[in-house]
Amino acid sequence: MFATITAWGYFAAWRVLRWLPERFVYSAAYRLSDLLTKRNAPNIQRLRSNLARTQPEITALDLDLLVYKGMRSAIRYWCDTFRLPDWSLERIQNTVTVTNEHLFFALVNSGNGGIITVPHAGNYDHAAAYFCSKGAKIVTVAERLKPEALFKKFMEYRAAFGMEALPLDGRVIPTLALRIRAGCVVALAADRDLSRSGIDVRFFGAPARMPAGPAVLALRTDAPLICAMVSYTDGGIHIDFESVPMPSHGTETEKIAAIIQSSADLFAKGIAAHPEDWHMMQRIWIDGDFKERS
Repeated sequence: MFATITAWGYFAAWRVLRWLPERFVYSAAYRLSDLLTKRNAPNIQRLRSNLARTQPEITALDLDLLVYKGMRSAIRYWCDTFRLPDWSLERIQNTVTVTNEHLFFALVNSGNGGIITVPHAGNYDHAAAYFCSKGAKIVTVAERLKPEALFKKFMEYRAAFGMEALPLDGRVIPTLALRIRAGCVVALAADRDLSRSGIDVRFFGAPARMPAGPAVLALRTDAPLICAMVSYTDGGIHIDFESVPMPSHGTETEKIAAIIQSSADLFAKGIAAHPEDWHMMQRIWIDGDFKERS
């Protein structure tokens, strides 16, 4: 029942927030964000502890301000999500700036595909819509949501601007490999995997786990792997691309570990520069009171 109510809330937001004036929507959303931050619920506490790790020298006052900015960034993402279907092509394209854009289009123009790995930062759907509008074929993976109607809505939302979203299941890696070989770019959010299959990394100097998928795909397909950091600007987003180095020696297990550690290092670099845009309100690190899940 709770999942159904939540789903109807999302469906209503997709309609109502597209009808209301833009300035009013974002202004009201930021006021709501500030209120939620003041209430300091467990997810806000987790955001605070996560952000504190990214800025080890930060003062308590500056951390408070950073949490407010982080929550506003997160709620901006949701406002963007609900309103993006009505954005014009010009708005999608003219509100994006990119560093090292040639790295992405090298994947597209080669015809051999590639892999983009991203943290949960900024608005990666806006980034995908931008590149889809320029002719790129982008594929991603979506974790199944309940109820099924909500999961389908998010799939349809992404399909509408040209990105294919595949359900996360045991067949997804072989399917993604086929998409890469067909010339697609696979984009994967890959900054968190607390299961036993997650790869141990050092992240901001402490132990964490991240998914093996991007490294496995890169090794199986020989496709280039690029890290993207998406951050907000006043009028849109900025994307920073950097290549993830591929190890030339070692076993497959050792290579996977090395690749994921390199990705984690690039994530840390981007997040340290734009911590307020890292929308991570869940556990990341596996020290302290962490309990492994299956």
